[in-house]
Amino acid sequence: MTEEIKEEQKHTRKRKKLTKGFIIGFFAGLILTSLCFFGYWTYAKIGEKIKNLSAIEAGALSPEEIKQPIVDFINEKLMGGGKIKDLAVLDKKAYYNLKVDIDGTNSVDTIVSADGSKFCVNVMEIEKKKEIVKTEKPSIELFVMSHCPYGTQIEKGIIPAIEALGDKVDFNLKFCDYAMHGEKELKEELNQYCIQKEQKDKLIPYLKCFLNAGDSASCVASTGIDKAKMEACSASSDKEFSVMSNFNNKVGYQGEFPGFAIFKSDNEKYSVKGSPTLVINGVVNDNVGRSSADLLEAICATYDNAPEGCKKSLSSESPTPGFGGGTTTDSSDSAGCAQ
Repeated sequence: MTEEIKEEQKHTRKRKKLTKGFIIGFFAGLILTSLCFFGYWTYAKIGEKIKNLSAIEAGALSPEEIKQPIVDFINEKLMGGGKIKDLAVLDKKAYYNLKVDIDGTNSVDTIVSADGSKFCVNVMEIEKKKEIVKTEKPSIELFVMSHCPYGTQIEKGIIPAIEALGDKVDFNLKFCDYAMHGEKELKEELNQYCIQKEQKDKLIPYLKCFLNAGDSASCVASTGIDKAKMEACSASSDKEFSVMSNFNNKVGYQGEFPGFAIFKSDNEKYSVKGSPTLVINGVVNDNVGRSSADLLEAICATYDNAPEGCKKSLSSESPTPGFGGGTTTDSSDSAGCAQ
């Protein structure tokens, strides 16, 4: 296991510990203060106010059908690495959906049982309906950090999909607006930005080489990149965005990490928090696997008319995080580099 992956796992464990503590406190406070009020209202009192609101159909799902998604949601999204043992489905009463207007600007989603006996203040959404925007030629924006093990992982996964689709897809590699891997990352991102900007046909061959061992110099030579042109672009881009100047003078840092402002507006547009972040046709895709097959499927779902490349059979195994080859069966598909 490389030192970079060990460092990323340390950050992940720290985030999980903090998340778990927050969730425990959150649930404790919720239970003690305002989760549900029993018997406060009767249906007669609130019926007039809610008569036009839709009810969740009682019995639409069996207890087992409703149970497993809730268990999965709590374990994956709320427990920060911990696990709940079980839960029991107590009843199947219908509920009305309510939206409470607080001050004309802010509102809270709540529910009340059809008989008016149970009013729940906080409603958490288990999963948003996946938004799919279809186009003739999908636009792919992949935000990474060049030395993030999980950024390199998704890059290795998406390259075969991009190659399968060829000129039927518009692929753009972009970078997070801060770098977690020091000076080498800032310089590498400047180079990759310039390769894509001025020698775009060389980007995929370069990435395939670079992702193998992280050796930029040999990959520039072996892929026929015009080194002088790349270096001139990198120097001018560095000056334009004050990348190394800000790094050396500790200006524009985000926490302990130096900024990288070339794609700052795009980071803000999509609320990019870390590497990797995949955007397809302007929609952030958080739940796409990192295998080539998963990524091809996600992209192909956004075509008005899918091209022949969508029929190509690609690997369903996720690449290993970091540089080098191989595949993994661990849970790294959800991991990333983020503060």
